[in-house]
Amino acid sequence: MFADRAKVFIKSGKGGDGHVSFRRELYVPAGGPDGGDGGRGGDIIFEVDEGLNTLVDFRQVRKYVAKNGEPGGKKRCHGASAKDLVIKVPEGTVIKDFESGKVIADMSGENRREVILKGGKGGLGNMHYATSTMQAPKYAQPGQEGQELWVMLELKVIADVGLVGFPNVGKSTLLSRVSNARPKIANYHFTTLDPHLGVVDLGDSAGFVMADIPGLIEGASQGVGLGHDFLRHIERTKVLIHVVDAASTEGRDPVEDIRTINEELWAYNQELKQRPQVIAANKTDAIYGDGEDPVARIRQAFEPEGIKVYPISAVSGQGVKELLFGVYDILKGLDTKPVIFEKEFDPSSLQAGMNLPYTVERGEDGEYIVEGPRIEKMLGYTNLESEKGFVFFQNFLKDSGILEELEKAGIEEGDTVRMYGLVFDYYK
Repeated sequence: MFADRAKVFIKSGKGGDGHVSFRRELYVPAGGPDGGDGGRGGDIIFEVDEGLNTLVDFRQVRKYVAKNGEPGGKKRCHGASAKDLVIKVPEGTVIKDFESGKVIADMSGENRREVILKGGKGGLGNMHYATSTMQAPKYAQPGQEGQELWVMLELKVIADVGLVGFPNVGKSTLLSRVSNARPKIANYHFTTLDPHLGVVDLGDSAGFVMADIPGLIEGASQGVGLGHDFLRHIERTKVLIHVVDAASTEGRDPVEDIRTINEELWAYNQELKQRPQVIAANKTDAIYGDGEDPVARIRQAFEPEGIKVYPISAVSGQGVKELLFGVYDILKGLDTKPVIFEKEFDPSSLQAGMNLPYTVERGEDGEYIVEGPRIEKMLGYTNLESEKGFVFFQNFLKDSGILEELEKAGIEEGDTVRMYGLVFDYYK
């Protein structure tokens, strides 16, 4: 089974909590704080595996969660950092944010390994908070939460040339004739449901990679049939060979076929309009009669637009060599680098509020009420009666985005804020 699209959930590991403990030794009645730091949570890393060519494994496993860091221990013992979770994908996989559809990473070209979500930092133990005035701090820093995200994985084949056209026009036959690819070929529609790649060798180190894109139909750009599944593979190709049934063996008009498919390509992605294209007028061995020459008619319709027409027979091989060298000449004038999709979304820019869920509401009595599971936990760790603890609390409010949210809610100096059992007045 070929799979080229999958939605998965990924989550990096939480940092381990810092530890609260005090040195306890014989003849040392007032040992200082010795709580160790928590370990770092595991990263989520995507890595290219040359042995993979499908995303089918992601149809079975849709949730990938890295391990959490270990908490710190007594006697200044640091918690162990968690192992990173490495997710293997085939080359050509594009990782997108599911909500926005923006590109996070393109696992192509030189990009073989990329950290997508960073694990949370470990919290500091109480040994870091000792001062001349607070020699026995009874609080430690909780570990930073990991990040979580739903992502869409899309496999887009990497080929120099893409074969496009209606079903059953001879694309698979052409690919099998000119390359080492052996796609399934039969005389019925949609024989090809998977894209196939083949290397075209023209001799003297000349050649290119060609992809047989499964047959498109009218409405493909709106997702009719398997339209979107097929069209996404065209986006990386540099040159399009538009294969058409010049003999009209199924009763369709070849000129209308070409225009229909081109409209679907451009409706899906306007950039494809700028992609060089040639027409392979196939099945010339099946043209009979003394009527109008269909190849001449195709040329009259498209060569004025700068689209060269090559009459071929994929079955006999007639005209195929001229087509391939014509395409190679076009490729020589183009950028040799593969088409890589630029990063549009950086998960590291996720606001702290996304990793630290909380609510900011104004009560009927005018108080501002802030609640959230990690806020409650933080208050349990923090000694607000100490100067160091109060500074830590202020930094927490700022770093988590709570102060910004309170200001957005309209808080003014002197207003009251309530966080569980803690009540204080707001001042800048």
